[in-house]
Amino acid sequence: MLKLIGALLVIGAGTLAGFYQAQQFAVRPRQLRELILALQRLETEISYGFTPLPDALERISASLRDPLKSLFAQAAQYMRPDYGLSAQDSIRKALEDYWKRTSMRNAEREVMEQLSGVLGTSDRQDQMKHIALAAQQLKHEEEAAREDQAKYEKMSKSLGLLIGALIVILIF
Repeated sequence: MLKLIGALLVIGAGTLAGFYQAQQFAVRPRQLRELILALQRLETEISYGFTPLPDALERISASLRDPLKSLFAQAAQYMRPDYGLSAQDSIRKALEDYWKRTSMRNAEREVMEQLSGVLGTSDRQDQMKHIALAAQQLKHEEEAAREDQAKYEKMSKSLGLLIGALIVILIF
């Protein structure tokens, strides 16, 4: 009886691990799309609204879901006089704090870090060009993420179950 319960627990754990990995493949394209839309909104705030960067990041964070909401809000907070960090330092610090919560990879983080070096240090036109370039790079990453999702989401679910079954077979 105990062996059966143990076997079911192992198979269940393997299946849950597979479903968790499949969820990561499904969430990544959505988060990338949300990040692209946030950058496009930032571009609009800078070009048409003449909004200061901390205020723009705060407004954008209000329309996002976590973890991107927290990332943008924290970057805006780091730019406030309480912390007094530059735009680059505040965005990089927010990335350090919140990037692990996202399903995104290092390529997307590098795009954001490169963009942080330009925000607040160059004129409006240059910032808009860099934001558009970053959004374009993220669109390519989104396409790759959708391809990965199509390839690996279903496989991850099946593989989790099969690995759990394999462990049960090897143990018992």
